[in-house]
Order: sequence, then structure tokens, then C-alpha cells
Amino acid sequence: MTAMGSGRPLGALGRALALAGAAALLSAAGASPARADAAGEAAASAMLDDVAGHEARLRVFLQAMPKGGDLHNHLGGSVYAEDFLEAAAAQGLCADAEIGRIVPPPCPREREVAVMAVEDPFAYARLVDAISTRGFQKGIGPALVSGHSQFFSSFAKFGPAYRGEEARWLAEAYASAGRNNLVYLELMYNPGGLARTMAAGPAEAIDAAGLAASYAREIAAVTPLLDETMAEVTRLDAEARKRLRCGTAAADPGCGVTVRYLYSAMRGMAPALAWRSMIAGFALAHRDPRFVGVNIVMPEDDPVALRDYDLHMAMFRFLEAKYPEVKVTMHAGELALGLVPPRALEDHIAKAVASGARRIGHGVDIAYETAAPETLARMAREGIGVEINLTSNAVILGVEGGTHPIQLYRAMGVPVMLSTDDEGVLRSDMTNEHVRAVMQQGLRYPDLKQMARDSLEYAFAPGPSLWRDRGMTAFVPACAAGLASAACRAFLAGSEKAAVQARLEINFDRFERSLDRFRGVQGAKGT
Repeated sequence: MTAMGSGRPLGALGRALALAGAAALLSAAGASPARADAAGEAAASAMLDDVAGHEARLRVFLQAMPKGGDLHNHLGGSVYAEDFLEAAAAQGLCADAEIGRIVPPPCPREREVAVMAVEDPFAYARLVDAISTRGFQKGIGPALVSGHSQFFSSFAKFGPAYRGEEARWLAEAYASAGRNNLVYLELMYNPGGLARTMAAGPAEAIDAAGLAASYAREIAAVTPLLDETMAEVTRLDAEARKRLRCGTAAADPGCGVTVRYLYSAMRGMAPALAWRSMIAGFALAHRDPRFVGVNIVMPEDDPVALRDYDLHMAMFRFLEAKYPEVKVTMHAGELALGLVPPRALEDHIAKAVASGARRIGHGVDIAYETAAPETLARMAREGIGVEINLTSNAVILGVEGGTHPIQLYRAMGVPVMLSTDDEGVLRSDMTNEHVRAVMQQGLRYPDLKQMARDSLEYAFAPGPSLWRDRGMTAFVPACAAGLASAACRAFLAGSEKAAVQARLEINFDRFERSLDRFRGVQGAKGT
């Protein structure tokens, strides 16, 4: 058996994964319609229009609205500062003398995180602000530090509290996805042992001409680590699900979210280290069906990342030829005028697309690219989607409202999907991204529904789509008579992608049939 659309053998683990999501779907399908009910969708659309100008009412409606997948979510950045500080207190960690980061002991008693939490709430609040963007977003010190610097510097400040607690952070990520009514999550996650080994090697010089020889050496070092890494992922996922009480009557909603992982290559490191991290990601995704693709992360405006951008694209092209079944999404165009010189805005997205990216993360600077019309046309033609991160772009880049390119992408027919990026550091969640989309971008219910569907259509989950065509006008013939038909049930059992898509359609149907619960929230035409 192979993962449909991937060309690689699934094996026992892959078969179990492919069928797990379908099992939950098939037990819940009931008498679901062959296609969404037009009257229910119209009623939901009218209700959102009524509450669109009132953020609190809108939040209640959007919290309950079904959502598809979060395709751009960094595990480390998904954790809220308070959770890191709770872990830090339990580990006996401290704040530094400036109350600006978490550090190992020893320290004076008043700087122990556990003591600060109960005896000095103002110092504790300073620490929350320091290891997130909360203070910046509330206007504390914006003249002294940019959102960009505050955001990216946060990760080093909470590092000691992150290590050793990965199962807890996985559980938090799953729970947030369930709380926000998602059915699928692609989580950027680098298992610790493999990531540490790849970062510990020598930083010898490397260029595009030397990739083949270097790969032969590096893959020999990576391959023996893969079985241990897969076992680590299995163990941590099991611990995370135990935390969420999965399989019990008190299971957290996060237990029902289908979770897959993306491995992150590191663009802000010396070329050999970036290359080593990329090889690790491709090799792991080739072996483990839970890792559905590879990304590249770290600040795109970092001097090393800017210097080596073309080299990184060459690395991707080399590895894509070696591992054609491994999907690629790239952070590209996470730049803004003023953050970097104009020449740095000219072509990053175009180069990522030309180098095999099947999705683009952020894509904020597209309007500044020299070949923007051609790149947008290609993305629309080839179905290369954009992971839109509204809160992240506003806080880190200062790009929002009409400056944000989401409407440009949509106007050009490029698939777009909302995502969270680093919801913990950014003090956001998926529902808040939808609130921003309505209030700041003027999107309405049909737009949000289409983006939810697109998030699953362009997810890297294996298998054929539930939809007959990219226009999503009808289900595939096997499901034309309804999701509960015998033919459709058999089809869904063989495709993880179609199974999560069917689950979303069932959720939309249920939501649109239960709008009476929002009548009080709706008020008198949203006034």
C-alpha cells in the first residue's frame, strides 16, 4: 500500500495513520448530505454579516465556526509565556537580574520563578512581557524595540523552560487546535535528539557545487539516527495524548485533531549546518509518514539568510530530486519595506516557487517583487497556496489592513489559508486570526469557509481529495450520493486527506443547522 499521491510505501505505521482519521469520520458521518446545504450557508453568512462590526459578538460566532487546518504553526512559538513560567517554576528555574529571561539556578530567592509567581506579580508580569510580544502589543516600550526584535528575541529567553517538556507543549498545541474547532494540524517540530546532532557538526565551507559529495557523507551520519528519532516522536505523542486523556470519556477535543509534522531547516546558520538540518528533514520525512514535509525557518532578513538565499534554494532542489515524494513549504517573503533594503524584496517568493515550494509561508512582500504578476499567475495555475498569518505580520512586520497582500492573492486566484504562526508568543489563536480577517480585511463567511476548505485541499496529508476539482463544486463520484454511502466510506478509508475534508464538511453542516444558539449573540442586526 502506498500513500496516494506520495509514491512511497506506507508500511504498518503509515497504514494505521491513514485509517485512524477515517475511522472517527466514518463513525460520525450519519446521514450527511452530498453537498453543503445552500440555505444553511446563506443563514450563517447573514448572521456573520450582522455581527461583523462587533468584535465580542463576532468572537463567539467564529469560536464555534468549524475550521480546517493550521498549516503554519511552530511548536516552540505556540506555547504561552504563562505555561513556560509554570514549567520553569516546577523546574526551579530563575529570572535573570534584568527580569528579562529564564535562566538556570542558582539565583536570589526573589528571582526564583516559583517565588515571583506568588509574591511579586509585577515582576512576574515583566517576565511575561519579556518572553512574548504581550507588552509590545499593549504599547509598552514600542519606541525602544521593534515588534520584529521583540518577537525573535523571545525564543532564546524561554529556552531553558522548553527543554524536557516537549510532550507538554505537544499536548498544548493539540488542545489549542481542538479548542478552535480545527480538524487538522501541520506542526513544525524538530525532534530534539536529531536536531541537536545536526546542529553539533562542523561548520565547514560548502557551496552548490559541493552538495553531492557532502550529501554522501552527511546521509551516512543521519540514517542511523532515524529509528531512534521515530521512537522519540512516538513516545512524546503518546505522553501528550495521555495528558489530554485521549481514549477516555473525558478526552480533550484536541484528541480528535489529525496531527502531522513538518521538519524545519535552519536558514540563519552557517551553510553546512543549514544543509545538515535540511538533509535531516528530508531523510526523516522519507522514513516517517507522520512528517509530511520540510520547511525552512529563522528570520528571512538575517544577514546570513539573505546572503545564502540562493544556496538554500539550490539545496532544496538537490534534495527534492533525491526525495521527490517529500513535500516542501517555505517561509518566503516574510519581509517588508524598511525592514530590509528594497533590493531584498525583489524575488524571494519567485525563487521559492521555482525551487519546488508547494506552499509559501507568509508571502508578505509579493507586491514588491519584480515579477509579481507572473509569480502570482503561476501560483494560481499550479495551486501553490499561501499560509496567511495576520497577527504575526502585523506585530513582526507592521503589515496589516490594506498593506497586507491577502486580498491581492485572492484577487489573482491564489489559494490562501489562515494560520497562527506562533500563537503563544504572539498572544493569539486561530479564532483570533479569523476575527482579524473579518474586521481588518473585510472577509465574510463564504470567504472563511473557502479558506478552511483550501487549508485541507493544500495540506500535505496523503491521499486524493474529496473534491472532484479545485473549484470544490462537487465531491468525487464515490461520494456523490453522500458521505455515508458505502462507496464513499470505502473511499475515505483509503485517503487521509479526503477523510479530514469530509469531517470538515460534516462539521459545517452541523454548525449551519444549529444557528439558533447564536440568536441572542446576533442581537438586533449586530447593533
